[in-house]
Amino acid sequence: MVVMARLSRAERPDLVFEEEDLPYEEEIMRNQFSVKCWLRYIEFKQGASKPRLNQLYERALKLLPCSYKLWYRYLKARRAQVKHRCVTDPAYEDVNNCHERAFVFMHKMPRLWLDYCQFLMDQGRVTHTRRTFDRALRALPITQHSRIWPLYLRFLRSHPLPETAVRGYRRFLKLSPESAEEYIEYLKSSDRLDEAAQRLATVVNDERFVSKAGKSNYQLWHELCDLISQNPDKVQSLNVDAIIRGGLTRFTDQLGKLWCSLADYYIRSGHFEKARDVYEEAIRTVMTVRDFTQVFDSYAQFEESMIAAKMETASELGREEEDDVDLELRLARFEQLISRRPLLLNSVLLRQNPHHVHEWHKRVALHQGRPREIINTYTEAVQTVDPFKATGKPHTLWVAFAKFYEDNGQLDDARVILEKATKVNFKQVDDLASVWCQCGELELRHENYDEALRLLRKATALPARRAEYFDGSEPVQNRVYKSLKVWSMLADLEESLGTFQSTKAVYDRILDLRIATPQIVINYAMFLEEHKYFEESFKAYERGISLFKWPNVSDIWSTYLTKFIARYGGRKLERARDLFEQALDGCPPKYAKTLYLLYAQLEEEWGLARHAMAVYERATRAVEPAQQYDMFNIYIKRAAEIYGVTHTRSIYQKAIEVLSDEHAREMCLRFADMECKLGEIDRARAIYSFCSQICDPRTTGAFWQTWKDFEVRHGNEDTIKEMLRIRRSVQATYNTQVNFMASQMLKVSGSATGTVSDLAPGQSGMDDMKLLEQRAEQLAAEAERDQPPRAQSKILFVRSDASREELAELAQQVNPEEIQLGEDEDEDEMDLEPNEVRLEQQSVPAAVFGSLKED
Repeated sequence: MVVMARLSRAERPDLVFEEEDLPYEEEIMRNQFSVKCWLRYIEFKQGASKPRLNQLYERALKLLPCSYKLWYRYLKARRAQVKHRCVTDPAYEDVNNCHERAFVFMHKMPRLWLDYCQFLMDQGRVTHTRRTFDRALRALPITQHSRIWPLYLRFLRSHPLPETAVRGYRRFLKLSPESAEEYIEYLKSSDRLDEAAQRLATVVNDERFVSKAGKSNYQLWHELCDLISQNPDKVQSLNVDAIIRGGLTRFTDQLGKLWCSLADYYIRSGHFEKARDVYEEAIRTVMTVRDFTQVFDSYAQFEESMIAAKMETASELGREEEDDVDLELRLARFEQLISRRPLLLNSVLLRQNPHHVHEWHKRVALHQGRPREIINTYTEAVQTVDPFKATGKPHTLWVAFAKFYEDNGQLDDARVILEKATKVNFKQVDDLASVWCQCGELELRHENYDEALRLLRKATALPARRAEYFDGSEPVQNRVYKSLKVWSMLADLEESLGTFQSTKAVYDRILDLRIATPQIVINYAMFLEEHKYFEESFKAYERGISLFKWPNVSDIWSTYLTKFIARYGGRKLERARDLFEQALDGCPPKYAKTLYLLYAQLEEEWGLARHAMAVYERATRAVEPAQQYDMFNIYIKRAAEIYGVTHTRSIYQKAIEVLSDEHAREMCLRFADMECKLGEIDRARAIYSFCSQICDPRTTGAFWQTWKDFEVRHGNEDTIKEMLRIRRSVQATYNTQVNFMASQMLKVSGSATGTVSDLAPGQSGMDDMKLLEQRAEQLAAEAERDQPPRAQSKILFVRSDASREELAELAQQVNPEEIQLGEDEDEDEMDLEPNEVRLEQQSVPAAVFGSLKED
């Protein structure tokens, strides 16, 4: 081996070996085609001189010329060696030659091509670099061209060579058509706007094109419009007018911007009259208020700029007469444009919906003071608006049209308009009825009363083919005879202008057609009553009652019964009773109170008192629960006035049974107070005891205070003890009712709604029943503290708690209501059997008899 090394050295006298290189040299001699061995040797010699390292790379590549790793490291090292040298240094040429030698074997490696091209770009060798890029694209497969083109395009953009860049971009777009936006941006930056517009037009017309920047087709179209409209002198190859008008048909939601772009193109081109024509066409065709606003503002700004430019030109050149005329013309044109704005805006709204009645009325108002335009507008409106598609009431157009002729004194023309309106096939019968009513009112305003009656009679005449009012398949002319509006007006005219028989015939016809309302029935009856046809008026009420059901018949019954009683009083009592019974049959509770009170008043004034009481008693059952309390109050008051207060006991008892707890509690207090006034202390005490069962001491303290005051005045120690015992019992009863306790605790805490778990916020794990028990104990303790003390200065039942002077003073006080019983009577009472009761005769108070007391 040593001999071989010497031989090699003798053959290559330029090779220099060091002692440390011998192991690597020996390994290479053993494995001279191993890339790893060469890489280890090269890694070891990284600190050696550049010629020594390059020599080592050359030796390796001579043996392994197709090793990508060796070539990549070698070229990278050679580029690093000349990095900080001047680009004119001959070493750069050596490195370039080294790259060229590498591509003999490595021409399919894109990384080496990219590094070489970047190296050439750093040298500033434009032509050599461009040719190298072209060689790389020819050498590499097309699947790897996407790695070369970004650097190639960056190279093209870095030099002011637009023709070269354009040709390069054109080649690139064949590979990547989706990158057209990048090319277009470059063309804009290089001021090649004509080709940019062509490319942008191609992109816009390509429906398959997807923007890399996420732009929509409309945004690209808008860019094209801005480009061609703002640069008319640079874009010559495209038909701008055709392109933008194509966009108008394609993007109907952005018409305003496109029209403004087209007008801007002509303005920048100097064709001002053409631009004005475009603006006029735009404001006559746009369909939305937004587009109209954009076009109109742009139009107004254009006119202002024209006026300003003309004034500036006149001031510079000093011309007077011709410029003044032209300036006045421009100012007049601008003022006319501003004055036309409301009318133009109204036209836009009507183009959106030509059947919008209100907008037609607004259009007429805009023509105020110009009769010819008003007539033309009304004529166009009534011809355009379809009654079945109209928004609003289409008949108002005909009525307003006729009113315009009437206001101008042309009555014949107004009649002709209304006559034509009666033949229009409106969607609703009410529209045609309104037209007929306007015909009648027109004649009434000019005192043609007979003609008004004739027209309304004609409107209500039976058609040749009858139809139901709501039958949409029939024209409204066959259904208007059932219109209540026309009949009502005819009835009013007949009452004012016609005879009794004609008016009666009209009302009878309304009832026969079954189109009357309760008010019509009442008006008919009142009309008959005014002419002294009382029985006929009652028959009218009967016919109206047969047409309606509750609750619509309520007003008819009330008026009928009131009029009948006022007419006959008690002379036809049985008939009146039959009427009341008929009215109350099926009467809802909501409307029963008024009828029952009227019925009872009849019985009180003309009938029997017991019948009146029976009516009141029925009323308490028939009215709504919310009205029962008021009904019982009236019942009690009337019974006390007629029969005396003792007759009200049964009424009180029934009221307490029927009413809710709140009202029953109030009834009990009034009942007890009445018994107390009558001297029935035991009855009053029994009532208080009964009422206590529905009185929770925690919420009804007023009741317990009233009972306590009663016992203080009329009771003794035992009765007060019994009252306190009942109070504790009732409170304990309420304390054991969980639902009641929960509601009360929630009420105390200020919560309107909630559950038991809401009583302890933040302690969801605590047992709910335990909370209730704790709260119940707390409420019981509070109730115990609220009890009155047993010994006071006024009530002293335990003698040891009072002094002798106080006892003597109390002994001298006499209870005025106390019944004096002797000892003999006490002994006699002890001998009585339990079922025997001793009676004592007392005088009856005069208030008991009421109005029945004899003189």
